[in-house]
Amino acid sequence: MFSRGKYADSGNGREMGSKRQRLPDSNLSYYGASMGSSYAYNTSSYAYMSQPPPFPVVRLRGLPFDCLESDVADFLHGLDIVDVLFVHKGGRFSGEAFCVLGYPLQVDLALQRNRQNMGRRYVEVFRSKRHEYYQAVAAEVSEMSGGSGGSPRRSVPRARSYDDGKDAAEHTGVLRLRGLPYSAGKDDVLDFFKDFGLSEDSVHIVVNSEGRPTGEAFVEFANAADSKAAMVKDRMTLGSRYIELFPSSAEELDEAVSRVR
Repeated sequence: MFSRGKYADSGNGREMGSKRQRLPDSNLSYYGASMGSSYAYNTSSYAYMSQPPPFPVVRLRGLPFDCLESDVADFLHGLDIVDVLFVHKGGRFSGEAFCVLGYPLQVDLALQRNRQNMGRRYVEVFRSKRHEYYQAVAAEVSEMSGGSGGSPRRSVPRARSYDDGKDAAEHTGVLRLRGLPYSAGKDDVLDFFKDFGLSEDSVHIVVNSEGRPTGEAFVEFANAADSKAAMVKDRMTLGSRYIELFPSSAEELDEAVSRVR
């Protein structure tokens, strides 16, 4: 099971140091546990050789400028994605991202996607290292907080019209959440919206066909006025992740839930 301190200096990885901004250890623990005996087998060879496993991260380059985490997940379909970190320069998305995977051997599988297409653009996939990833995290946190020391908020790589569209969207009392920590449960979402008096039955965590959280959820509010008021929480943080909110509908909620039945 992954935990802090699991990765130490080696040819491809370094010791995991202080807690990073967006990747709680619980996420790594979740994926390590979910892979069970398969993960234990894959890491046993490192233990046998008395060498720590490399930190499982790749760098993507050439991403579309409206790329989202879900697009990266589709591009790396079949791999366990623990975190996606988009790289910004001067407040603009650079077309690069780091992707932390569930375990080291998946890095080789990700590299097989090199120069495959995402939409109309081909994406380059490179092997990366722990310190490069954490340097990017530090740079992103600094840029998001603007040096003010406040709660970091990532600049979303979309045009202004994207936000205008959310502001103009009709509210039906349902919001879709994106960017949830994979370890987040209903209690975490209820705490995020603690001012709205929600119940557990109003929170729906979306999972994939294997029962793993996708990082999305739907929340049903008492009325459209409450869901519109809750949009003030858009891009605020839950744990160490910023959360995006989108006006949704009962139909979209039903469709998301029915996909895994």
